[in-house]
Amino acid sequence: MEGVNSGAVSNQVSDVMNAEVVLLIGANPTSNHPVAATWIKNAAKRGTKLIVADPRRSDLARHAAYFLQFKPDTDVALLNAMMHTIVHEGLVNEDFIRTRTIGYDELKQNVEGYSPEAMAPVCGIPAATIKEVARLYAKSKGSMILWGMGISQHIHGTDNARCLIALCLMTGQIGRRGTGLHPLRGQNNVQGASDSGLIPMVFPDYQRVDNEQARARFEKLWGVTLDPKPGLTVVEIMDAVHEGKIRGMYIMGENPAMSDPDAHHARGALAKLDWLVVQEIFLTETCYHADVILPATAWPEKIGTVTNTDRMVQLGRQALDAPGEARPDLWIIQEIGRRIGLDWNYDGPREVFNEMRKAMPSIAGITWERLEQESCVTYPCEQEGDPGQPVVFIDKFPTPTGRAKFVPADIIPAAERPDGEFPFVLITGRQLEHWHTGAITRRASVLDAIEPDPVASVHPLDLDAIGAKPGDVITIESRRGIISLYARADDGTPRGAVFVPFCYYEAAANLLTNPALDPVGKIPEFKYCAVKMMRGGELTPRSSYGGGQALAALATA
Repeated sequence: MEGVNSGAVSNQVSDVMNAEVVLLIGANPTSNHPVAATWIKNAAKRGTKLIVADPRRSDLARHAAYFLQFKPDTDVALLNAMMHTIVHEGLVNEDFIRTRTIGYDELKQNVEGYSPEAMAPVCGIPAATIKEVARLYAKSKGSMILWGMGISQHIHGTDNARCLIALCLMTGQIGRRGTGLHPLRGQNNVQGASDSGLIPMVFPDYQRVDNEQARARFEKLWGVTLDPKPGLTVVEIMDAVHEGKIRGMYIMGENPAMSDPDAHHARGALAKLDWLVVQEIFLTETCYHADVILPATAWPEKIGTVTNTDRMVQLGRQALDAPGEARPDLWIIQEIGRRIGLDWNYDGPREVFNEMRKAMPSIAGITWERLEQESCVTYPCEQEGDPGQPVVFIDKFPTPTGRAKFVPADIIPAAERPDGEFPFVLITGRQLEHWHTGAITRRASVLDAIEPDPVASVHPLDLDAIGAKPGDVITIESRRGIISLYARADDGTPRGAVFVPFCYYEAAANLLTNPALDPVGKIPEFKYCAVKMMRGGELTPRSSYGGGQALAALATA
């Protein structure tokens, strides 16, 4: 579907209830998307065949008809082998390919070299199982694919997504209820932020900044001249700071000191800046580097809209007064804008939303008044009164030709592979109890009491091999950093790999990760780097929160 926003959500999560087959790959919804996980479990209980594909065994594997625990970094091998089966067994949807796509012949030729028999030793899944899963996906009346950051956070993340797109195109499994593609969003307004233009190479509704017609439209709307050059992504920004090309930064609601790969490099960039402003609700690790901290308001302390993973525009209403001198984000941004000479005089979020409707045809039909009545409305909703479209790409794709393009993908190894010195693979991610970098959840006494300490999940046999047992302190080191934390035995983590959540300041996983980027999507390779693991080590003292301190403070209050 080249030319289409690669993160386009074709069907809502709840549509798994209408699917005969669901392929979940590179995601752990029970920890990261509990609501989505509930829909998936309910669908499986009603008879939907669930295929879970992931290097780590998650809780949803218990509900799966097939669990494909493939070797880390072999997504393309597995998916191409599935497509090889679909082609060779005549399971492609010839009519859909002819009328709705381009580039199929190139894809067909490319997958010829990826037979299940050849890929089985590469990805670690038996050829017979690959074929069974491919048949199940292709033959069903409705097959749906959901994926997460395990697909995108690789240097070949774009190729991983292209393979999933190709799977649904070659079988015609898109454009109907119970089919399609759903990239599970990582945070509550990732979809809305992306739609609104908070991606450095696009304007709102994914109009390229280097497209003259699109740029002219937004210059007319906003009455300014706009730069046609695409901006930098997060890792590129930190590199530019080190190169002296960026000297000041304004960070809002983000914690790159914890969330960026190769955290020493990122923190060094923050420290090098001449001027850093951070707009936040808590004193995060990024705030430690700030020259000015602007106290913002939390979700229940303001009014505004977000757009969730289901393309639902939702209205949030203020329920609490803001503490101290905290101010809503819009108020802060508008005041800064005024003081640098911008004519920004919005009378609250409603006025901003009305401007968004002018900029974004996808939500033009959603009025503020309707949101006040219905709370949430699904887009696309281009005309007032439209019900919204829970399923998209029904008749055509949003490309110049209306067709989707197959893009072949070949195996590209990770930027850094295990070797004699660093024999293990590090996989990072989130855990249920602590969200993202832990800035909020580690301050929540109940959650912090459940998971107070940094832990690494390791296969019991790997723990035994380094002479450690569950609960011991172990040390993990990469070419970029070193951390010590507690060992947790987990036979769902494959041999030769270790999983570390990135929420713990005292053992920050991103001190270890590789900042190598996908050349197309510019997403770092968070999910794969080479590390060594040893028994013992010295734990870093805890920071100002976490480690059960919130609960201890309550107990002594």
